Amino acid sequence: MLKSYMILSIILFSIGVVGLISRRNIIVIYMSIELLLNAVNLSLIAISADLGESSGQIISLIIIAIAASEAALFMALFVVLFRNRGSLDANLFDILGEKHD
Repeated sequence: MLKSYMILSIILFSIGVVGLISRRNIIVIYMSIELLLNAVNLSLIAISADLGESSGQIISLIIIAIAASEAALFMALFVVLFRNRGSLDANLFDILGEKHD
């Protein structure tokens, strides 16, 4: 049973990596990051259940709590970025590389 969970986790992780690399919309990039985190959670829980320990499940709960707080921050950031630029295209947000006088 562990093998099927790990295959599913690898598939989810691969979809997340492809979405992270190929898309330019910030919301799709964020959803890809969340998919990566969920793939890691699935593998942690599957390995933890296979070994009969609860440490992987506890770490997975911590990751879920961090992802929930991250979601609130990202949604607020998306609103501010959309109000300032009028778009959520990642190519428009190169503000960190610009020098302001």
